Amino acid sequence: MDRLALWMSHPHFSYVEMAHLCGFRTLVIDVEHGTFDLPDLDRFLAFTKAKGISVLAKVLAPTTEAIQQVLDFGADGVIIPHLLGTEHTRAVTAAAKFPMRGIRSYSGGRPAGYARPSSSYFDEENRRTRCYAMIETAESLAEVEGILGLDTVDGLFPGPSDLALARGRGAYAFGDADRADLARCARAARAAGKPWIMPAWTAAEREFALAEGAAQLVVATQTMVVRQGLAGTLDALKREAVLA
Repeated sequence: MDRLALWMSHPHFSYVEMAHLCGFRTLVIDVEHGTFDLPDLDRFLAFTKAKGISVLAKVLAPTTEAIQQVLDFGADGVIIPHLLGTEHTRAVTAAAKFPMRGIRSYSGGRPAGYARPSSSYFDEENRRTRCYAMIETAESLAEVEGILGLDTVDGLFPGPSDLALARGRGAYAFGDADRADLARCARAARAAGKPWIMPAWTAAEREFALAEGAAQLVVATQTMVVRQGLAGTLDALKREAVLA
């Protein structure tokens, strides 16, 4: 199950408990489009850490402050949206790594066990926390190979919906052009020896992701799971003639 992750946009603790009981051990949380404020994020990451759940945080924006905050609160990695070319990505992702690899500032707190860090802490934290470049703009796709060559980038996380919009295709439909863009990301990741993660909501997307060597699949969103559960309940009630 470690290869499978769930997408969360809202800090509902009972949902995390249910996901954990079902065997999920990795979450991707959407700080950019979700309802996580800073107090929620602090409590949420303490809770998931206690549960032994790994969390990748899609940060609010491609800024130093947004990246450092989620790492300071204990996220295991960041997914950074709105990246452009290689040089923009170099400047932004530096915030995800401590010197000398980057410019991340030390804060103490949860990642350091609320204690003075050892001399090895900074290198260990650089290795432990992962920085995924989100490929969702035409510029980032055009320079994906250069982006993967950066020491501050540990892997890729394509954003298929925004990438389709940025490439002039409108709504993402996992069509031929969409698959071609995703395949380019996969090839670049393999060539660089770095992982890539795919949002894979359908069976066809999951089959594609596995064939292209995705390290992890995000298989359902929080709202998708809730909506499917409600729709399934209504369908059952209709079959039972409880609901006309």
